[in-house]
Amino acid sequence: MKVIAFERNLQGTGASRRLRNAGKTPGIVYGVGVEPQLIELDHNALWHALKKEAFHSSILEIEVAGKSQQVLLRDVQYHPFRQLVLHVDFQRVDPNKKIHTKVPLHFLNQETNPAVKLASAIISHVVNEIEVVCLPGSLPEFLEVDLVKIEAGQSLHAKDITLPNGVTLVAHVEAENPVIVSATVPAGAVAAAEGEAAAE
Repeated sequence: MKVIAFERNLQGTGASRRLRNAGKTPGIVYGVGVEPQLIELDHNALWHALKKEAFHSSILEIEVAGKSQQVLLRDVQYHPFRQLVLHVDFQRVDPNKKIHTKVPLHFLNQETNPAVKLASAIISHVVNEIEVVCLPGSLPEFLEVDLVKIEAGQSLHAKDITLPNGVTLVAHVEAENPVIVSATVPAGAVAAAEGEAAAE
């Protein structure tokens, strides 16, 4: 995805307030051994871009003063109650250095899962994103988690996710191997099933 930004010379609370009043959002681009660069972006374009999952999880191409650079969105500050983005941080990426970032999970086949259909199980998404390490060129936009075979009472863990080539779990995630999704049968469904069995 491409982002158009403009150089920003003034900083401070007053300058940032004037920018926001003019429909702009202040931001910064930092990293890879170069001085941080102050930027401003069109607020409405940024607001719509932030609604797209890919904007948060893929390598972006940001153009400032005619020069393009590859970046990751690292931080967004929102106004507590107004639909307003106060500030954005982008981090430059070096194509030859591995990055550490979060990738969203897409859950497949939940509706057709036998545990849901036959055992009245409820599938709970414990986490919706996971931390990975990879080169920028290998960063997936999302990772798929197939729920077709998860049975009632079972859980899927981080290590059960199929990772693309060149992508690994962050060390502490791999060591802890957290639960990603679980299939539980509500107490009411268990009681109903036991009641039917007793009646038979």
